[in-house]
Amino acid sequence: MQIKTLKVKGMTCNHCKHAVETALVELDGIAKATVHLEKGEVAVEMTEQISYESIRVAIDDAGYELVS
Repeated sequence: MQIKTLKVKGMTCNHCKHAVETALVELDGIAKATVHLEKGEVAVEMTEQISYESIRVAIDDAGYELVS
């Protein structure tokens, strides 16, 4: 399993945390997503390689911005 940490802009509360985590775990190949609000990051555990673009679109659709 591969873990990738990504910067996400716009997350400020538990609702934001839940929205981003839910959007990411709905993608095939993502087993778990854990948001760290204080750092503005999300740690993603992938069971298979997922394209950066797929992750970006899921985060954008949830109303947030993938920075890196």
